[in-house]
Amino acid sequence: MKKLISCEFNMDTGCVELRYADSGMIAIDCTTVEREVADNMH
Repeated sequence: MKKLISCEFNMDTGCVELRYADSGMIAIDCTTVEREVADNMH
């Protein structure tokens, strides 16, 4: 997973999807990340 070929926000799932040249993919759930950040601010 060295060469990132695309990064886009998927409105249907609320995820940022990272695609790599070796066919690897990472999906980051933005709703979960925002909730965790908000919970840890207090």
